[in-house]
Amino acid sequence: MSSSQAIDSNKLQSGVQSLEVGLTVLDVLIEQNEPMMLKEIAHAVDMHPAKVHRYLVSLIRKNYAKQIEDGRYALGARVNSISYSVLNQKNMLERLNAVAVEIKNTTQLSVQIAKWFKEGPVVIHSVESDTPVSIITRIGSRMPLTTSATGRLFASMHNENRIKSLANAEWLASNADTDIDHKWELYEQMLANIRSQGYATVTGDMLMGISAISLPIHEVPVATDSGQQVDLSTEYAMTVIGTTEQLPKDKMQQLVETIKRIMHRHLIDGI
Repeated sequence: MSSSQAIDSNKLQSGVQSLEVGLTVLDVLIEQNEPMMLKEIAHAVDMHPAKVHRYLVSLIRKNYAKQIEDGRYALGARVNSISYSVLNQKNMLERLNAVAVEIKNTTQLSVQIAKWFKEGPVVIHSVESDTPVSIITRIGSRMPLTTSATGRLFASMHNENRIKSLANAEWLASNADTDIDHKWELYEQMLANIRSQGYATVTGDMLMGISAISLPIHEVPVATDSGQQVDLSTEYAMTVIGTTEQLPKDKMQQLVETIKRIMHRHLIDGI
């Protein structure tokens, strides 16, 4: 390790002391969860009130704390917003799990929920069918954009430049045909068809003998600070997986309608 790397490592390990102190002050407000006098906060962190006051001023400026009319300090809107986000996400995932379970019970097929991240879609939840053939993808797996139904669906909804770079990397890594430009032209046509029909499919493209249908999660009614409904279709997808015998091409449209009805009942009608 070079001397500069050692210095950087030491800086990382030591952290930023002033930030840690500020967060300690914030922790007291969070744990108390009710307005506090300056002297109470100072006593809790074992610090001079004047110094605590400086940290509180910074927290107030960033909306993590506020001072109410009687002079006491309380949590700011930013902390409340973070709390709401965590609760909303938990509530949303619970509803998506209910959807996945009913789809599995209705179709006897495996179901996975994926979320879009910077480097592509990742499986965050799965419900495996009761059939003896295990075909569900492991949680935490990143789904390929070019060969999986999940990846193709997300690719149809995201920035073309970003998708092109990720798809090119997959093609190059596969050591397949090097005519990337031609591959992209065909891929673009496929993505246009997916956007038109509203869902993506594969029939043995990723795994021999395995088919899948992937649908976006549209307008899941997660509450926001303004009370508006959020369209999460570019963030989450529901994918149903089975053998080619369980998911023949001529039955896919019928299955899509069944999945949509289940989604609507849980995510829209059930609020």
